[in-house]
Amino acid sequence: MSTNKKFPKWVGIILLVIVLIAGVIGWKGYQAFLGSSVTDATPYLYVHTNDTYIDVLNRIKTDKIVKDPETFDYVAKLMKYPESIKSGKYKLTPGMSNRTLIGNLRGGYQEAVKLRFSNIRLKENLAAVLGENFQADSAQFSALLNNEALAEQYGFTKDNFYAMFIPNTYEIYWNTSPEKVIERLNEEYKKFWTAERLEKAKALNMTPAEVSILASIVRGEALHNDEMPMIAGLYLNTLKKGMLLQADPTVIFANNDFTIRRVLNKHLTIDNPYNTYRFKGLPPGPINMPPIVAIDAVLNPANHDYIYMCAKEDFSGYHAFATTVTEHLVNARKFQKALDDRNIKK
Repeated sequence: MSTNKKFPKWVGIILLVIVLIAGVIGWKGYQAFLGSSVTDATPYLYVHTNDTYIDVLNRIKTDKIVKDPETFDYVAKLMKYPESIKSGKYKLTPGMSNRTLIGNLRGGYQEAVKLRFSNIRLKENLAAVLGENFQADSAQFSALLNNEALAEQYGFTKDNFYAMFIPNTYEIYWNTSPEKVIERLNEEYKKFWTAERLEKAKALNMTPAEVSILASIVRGEALHNDEMPMIAGLYLNTLKKGMLLQADPTVIFANNDFTIRRVLNKHLTIDNPYNTYRFKGLPPGPINMPPIVAIDAVLNPANHDYIYMCAKEDFSGYHAFATTVTEHLVNARKFQKALDDRNIKK
C-alpha cells in the first residue's frame, strides 16, 4: 500500500514565491554591492581635507559619479564609510562597483598626481601650476615661494629660491600640503645634484644655485639645445674676464616686458640688478626655470675663446660668435639690418 502523499498545490506556489523573492533580493544585493555603478561622467573623485560624508555624497550626486546615489549611500553606510573619510584624488573607472569604489575611499587608495613642469618663466607661473595640480591653491604656493625664511631654511635666498626647482615629472599625492610639496621637491633637487655635478660646479668655482642662474640665461638665449654648451662657454669666459654679461634676456626680465623682440637702448638704462648691461656678474636669481639640458650645458661648456655673440641674420635661432669687438659689430650690423628689413622695431 503506497504511503506517498502529495503536497497541496498552494504549498508549492508559496515555496516558488519565496524562492523568487529570495532571488530578487539576492540579485538586488549583488547589484548594489558588485554591479556596475560608476559612470563615465568624470575621471576622478576629489575628497577634500575636512570633507564630511555629506560633502562627499553631495559631490557624487552633483558630478553624477554613480548611476544610483541612493544605492551608493545604502552600501556606504553598511560598509561604515561615513566614519572613515580620507581625503585624496580617487581614480574612477566606468563600471566600477560600489563595493570597489567605497573600498578605495575607505582605504585611502588614491592615485598620485603626475606633476610635470617645464618652460616656466616666473615663480608665480610655478605657483599656478602647483595650484592646478594639488588641493592647495596657487596663493598658498606663491606665499611659500616668496617666503624668505623658508628659502633660507633650504639654503637659498628669496631671489634664488627658484633655482631649487628642477623641471621634471614627479609623483605626489593631490592632498599633500604645500609645505610637504616644497619639501619633496627639495629632496628631488638634492638627488639631481649628484657628486659628479657638484664636482663640476666646484671646478667652475660656482655654487649649484649660481649654475642654475647662468643656465637660465643660457635658456633665455638658446633656441636650440645643441647650441647651449657654446653659449654657456661664452658666458663663463666673460665672467672669468670680469666683463659685463650683457645678456638681452636679463634685460627683458628686468623690464618685466616679455613682448620685447628687439632690445633697444631705452631698455638698457633700467636700474635693476637683473640688468646685466649695468651690473657685473650674475643676477640675484634665475630669470626662468632652466631645463636640465641647460644646467648640464653650464656644467659641460664648450671650450673656446668667444666673448661676443649675436643672433644670426637668417633667423635660424643660432648665433654668430666672435672674439673681438670688431668681429662682433660686423655680425650685429647684419642682424640689425635683418630686423629692419622685417620691420621689427621693438
